[in-house]
Amino acid sequence: MELLLASGIGVLTAAGVYLVARAQTFPVIIGLAFLTYAVNVFLFAMGRLTVNAPPIYESGVKVYADPLPQALVLTAIVISFGMTALIVVLALRGFLESGDDGVQANERTKSESGRAS
Repeated sequence: MELLLASGIGVLTAAGVYLVARAQTFPVIIGLAFLTYAVNVFLFAMGRLTVNAPPIYESGVKVYADPLPQALVLTAIVISFGMTALIVVLALRGFLESGDDGVQANERTKSESGRAS
């Protein structure tokens, strides 16, 4: 189980880094989403996966699941969803303004209009 989780985290991280290194905005957004998923799975795995264990401590229960990693991952999912929505809107606005989704689009537009060298 640990090997499968580690492999999944590694694949998500590798794909995310590869996509973030691209020179276009939409692959960068997908890469950031992959990195977010990798971090969420990592945080969830660090909380020690326990099967058939109650998430709340009760008297007489010797093994219980720690609810803190689950709460952290849930919070991270909500925050990353909001940030992804904001980045998609900003990227779409940049694409509509410049007609290109490359990260060098603003430099090209400025140099074409003569405002920058």
